[in-house]
Amino acid sequence: GADDYITKPFMPKELIFRLNAVLRRCYKEDSPLIELRDCKIDLANAQVIWEDKILPLTAKEHDILEVLVRNANHIVTIDALCEAVWGDNPFGYGNSLLAHIRRIREKIEITPSKPKSLITVKGLGYKINVESRL
Repeated sequence: GADDYITKPFMPKELIFRLNAVLRRCYKEDSPLIELRDCKIDLANAQVIWEDKILPLTAKEHDILEVLVRNANHIVTIDALCEAVWGDNPFGYGNSLLAHIRRIREKIEITPSKPKSLITVKGLGYKINVESRL
């Protein structure tokens, strides 16, 4: 029933990350719906819910939103986001993060070029404005 393995040599920090990921998968809490200005995010099912449609999230989009929602209404630095999503060596993922943020905005914002929910804080990082948790 194994669903993961680590080749030797490995860093203890990598083992901890992988154990935490397995524990999250096995003991998922029923996460509530996160209500934003124009839509709802269902992290448990990795989807964005609009009134009349459901948009699926990719794995990286889900990971990014999970970090942002965990720190709702607070700034999360670009480095912290990259480290949480890509692990030990987050350097070099800045452009990839920008692309993922753009795609997330296309899913959660009415006008992605003028975001109201997922805000860029120049020189620092990103902040998601959560209305409430249902």
